[in-house]
Order: sequence, then structure tokens, then C-alpha cells
Amino acid sequence: MQSVEVEGGEHARRSSLLNSDEPLIYYYDDVRTVYDIFQRGVQVSNNGPCLGVRKPNQPYEWISYKEVSDRAECLGSALLHRGFKPSHVQYIGIFSQNRPEWVIIEQGCYAFSMVVVPLYDTLGTEAITYIVNKADLSLVFCDKPDKAKLLLTSVEKGETPILNTIVIMESFGMDLVERGKKCGVEVFSMKEIEELGRAHRQKPMPPKPEDLAVICFTSGTTGTPHYIMQNLLSCMCKINSEAFLLFFFKTLPCCCIFLASSSWGTRIGFFQGDIRLLMDDLKTLQPTVFPVVPRLLNRMFDKVSLQADTSLKRWMLDFASKRKEAELRSGIVRNNSFWDKVIFRKIQASLGGKVRLMVTGAAPVSASVLTFLRTALGCQFYEGYGQTECTAGCSLSLPGDWTAGHVGAPMPCSIIKLVDVQEMNYLAAKGEGEVCVKGPNVFCGYLKDPEKTAEALDKDGWLHTGDIGKWLPNGTLKIIDRKKHIFKLAQGEYIAPEKIENVYLRCEALAQVFVHGESLQVSILQVTLKTNARGDCRRVFLSSLPQTSGLKS
Repeated sequence: MQSVEVEGGEHARRSSLLNSDEPLIYYYDDVRTVYDIFQRGVQVSNNGPCLGVRKPNQPYEWISYKEVSDRAECLGSALLHRGFKPSHVQYIGIFSQNRPEWVIIEQGCYAFSMVVVPLYDTLGTEAITYIVNKADLSLVFCDKPDKAKLLLTSVEKGETPILNTIVIMESFGMDLVERGKKCGVEVFSMKEIEELGRAHRQKPMPPKPEDLAVICFTSGTTGTPHYIMQNLLSCMCKINSEAFLLFFFKTLPCCCIFLASSSWGTRIGFFQGDIRLLMDDLKTLQPTVFPVVPRLLNRMFDKVSLQADTSLKRWMLDFASKRKEAELRSGIVRNNSFWDKVIFRKIQASLGGKVRLMVTGAAPVSASVLTFLRTALGCQFYEGYGQTECTAGCSLSLPGDWTAGHVGAPMPCSIIKLVDVQEMNYLAAKGEGEVCVKGPNVFCGYLKDPEKTAEALDKDGWLHTGDIGKWLPNGTLKIIDRKKHIFKLAQGEYIAPEKIENVYLRCEALAQVFVHGESLQVSILQVTLKTNARGDCRRVFLSSLPQTSGLKS
């Protein structure tokens, strides 16, 4: 049994790995904040390599833990010198792809108790403007000059009067500096900021566990974005739960995932920034830990299936997969069997050939896809569940359970219960209902939005996720439906649009899919194709869509 009921907890369940009903918060006695985690990494790595980047056709170059820490402190010192306060209400924006500078800025903020506010490329101009104003961002770090130009345009239009400083990571021309001066915005390079901090170095002023750490955008929202406030305590208990799970089971590699990895001194490699070169980056980096989203797993599965283009190849692939699946059921996870050498070696090599741990989440992945890739890749492969409001994760599958179709048991930092959704006939007494999460990993609330916060968090501190779950006999959780985002069609049929969208997104020609329904209509399907989609693909897809789906196009 992977989870047990909490005493007097309305049939709420916790991880069976814990010795009591108290959730796990701290794993290391000397680590209380995200700042402490990185400083522990500096010590245990013996100043080993920390962040890696590469140029085209070049090997990875590594920045050491000590250099990252030093640059972060210089950057934070510069912010203090320029008048920013070491305070949990001092927000600093980062408008950038994932890259080493992102981590350096983040650690610089944590070193001086400031709050990180990420901005994403995919948000669009209107949402970026909204966030700058919502979070009162007077300073934003940008990776590229184009993003700085976008921010300057919003200032010139009078849309973001609060913004007065932009720091750019990559090289830029003086014309950008002059343009900033005309609208009252100072433009600096990141090198200038670090040198300023080095000349006015100050001792770190790290935050307390209860202080705010980061304000994250909620993915999947409609309309204006909602920003989630997460304090250092919520981040810490989530990270320490990951460390606890990985340390508890000796079958796992001596490294952790996500932020927890830095506490053990692991290396983190970044891709070149071009998604078309991602596979080349993987082959060069040869990662041992690879967090992955389900959409990439689906693409991998589809590509392998297409390559088995004869009846003999399909038979061999199916036979080899079943042999490896039988080993999985016996608790054997390996990548050196006869079938690995003959059938699966190319699949493993596409990810660098050294992957030992994969974790997926963020969206559902089909049981057939997950099982096949577990057999093909021959590594520890786990599926988790959660949302940004509970610091990304609240459940995770455990080593030794290689069944698919569930999202594991509650993580040591979380308690999960199911509550009745009577209008959908889901009852907690039957082990079904809306998934509710409680624990120190649950967020503080939505930024400046008490009404939205009250909708998500009830008076007892339970986060209502809107997902419908079911407890399985082994104590794992299965997500079976969605409470929200359903609608009734004219003929009385209920439709869950996300399920339909996920099916159509399997087609490589599609970039986005939106399904909308009205009570007076059957349904409407709106499809946005990639700009480089072939004309024949467009015509065939659009002409066959009404016949194959029963939906309007």
C-alpha cells in the first residue's frame, strides 16, 4: 500500500513512507531556504561544475558552483547599490529563456531576500504588460535585445510607467540605450551590473523560510494571467520531498531532480536555445537525469512507430517490448539486455545513451506510451501530478511500481483527499471526487487577487485543484476527469474539451487547438496550423476533419 489514511482526516491520505501524519518539510538540518540549498551544493560539489552551455558544434563549457555563487552575490549587491531593498516585497522580473544567467539572477535575488517574477516568451505583449504592472516591476532582466525593445515600446506608449530599468544579457547597440533615455528607462548590460556589484560588494542577506520566494504564472489560464505566490517554505518542502524519495530508494542515482539537484552538487546543462538542435544537445550532453513533458514522449513514441514500417519490424518491436515489459513486472530495470542491443539502442542513443532517471508530468500521458518508453529506454521512469499552486508536484509514482495509468501516491510533503462532485456523480464514499491538496507546499495565494485565492483555497487550507481523481487499490491516485472546462451540447451530451485537444495535438502539423462549445450548437473546433505546415497537409486535414471527427471545422 503506497498511501495510508490520515487519522480524522476525512479519508485524506498521505505517503506510507512517513512514520507519522506530519508532512515532511526539511530533509537537511542546515538547509532551510532555496538559498541554503545552493550554498550546500557549493560545499558538497567541492566547487565542481554547475551550469553548462555550448555553441554550435562545440563541447559544453561549465561554470563552477563558486563562480555562480560569486556572480549572483555581485548581481544582488548591484541591485542594493541601486536602491532596491532586501525585502520579500521587492520584485525582480526575468524575461528570458532557460540559460545560466537565469539561475545567476535567481540566486542573486535569493541571496538578498528579493522575489523572482518570471516572464515567458509565449505570453504575448498584452500579458507581459499586464504582469509588469501587476507585480510593480521597475526592473526586468532580458536575454535578448528584442525583448528589451518590446518592453521599451510599452513604456513609450505609457502602458508600463513603473518600469525604469532594463538589463540585457546579450550584446546590444547604443541605440537601445539612447531610446531608453528618451522614455526614462536606463538600459544596462548584465556585465555592467555584475561589475557594479563587484565594486560595491555586500554581505548576503538571505531570507527566512516564511518569506516570499517566487511569483509564478499559472499555465493554462484564460484571459489575464494569475500569478501564484510561493514562499521559501513551500519550495523547500517540495524539494526536500524529492530528495527524500530519491534517497529512500537506493536503486535511484545519486542525484536529484529540479532544484533539489543543486543540493547534491549535480551539473545542469542548457540547450542552445534552438529547439531544432535539441537532439544534438542531448547527444553531446549525455544527461543522466531528464525531466520531460508528455508531448515530447508522444512524439518519440510516434516516431518509433513510424520507423517500424514493415510487418516484420512491427512484430519485432512489439515482441521486444513485451519481453522488456515482463522484466519490468519482475522489478528488473535495465538497458543492457539482448533486446536493448538489437532493438532499443538507437532510441536510447537519441537521448545521449546515459539517461538513468526520467520524470514526466504537467499533462496526462497514455499508459501505452509510458509503458513502451519504460521498456525502450530501460531507465527509472516516474510520472507525477500537481499544479503550480502546490509547487508543481503533490504525487509521484514510486520505484518498484511500473504499472501505468496512475500518478502515484502523495509526496511526503502533501496530504490528498477527494471531495464529492455530485453534479458529475463522483462521490468520495466511492473513492472518487475532486482532488484537494493540503500541506506546506501549497501556495500562499494569487498576487493581489483575494477573490481568486478564496476560490482555490478553502477556509481549512485545502487547495481545490479542479481535477477529478480516483483512489486505486494500491493507494495510488488516478486522474479520471476534470471538474471545470466541461460543457453540455445541444443534444445534452457533456464534452471535456481538453481530452479532444490533446488528441489533435498529436498531429505534428498543429501548433494549437481550441475546442469551444455552446448549448445551442453541436461543437466548434478551431485549429491553428504551424506556419510551415505543408499545403497538402492543410487540405487533407481540413477536408477530412468533419467526416472523421463529427465536429465542425
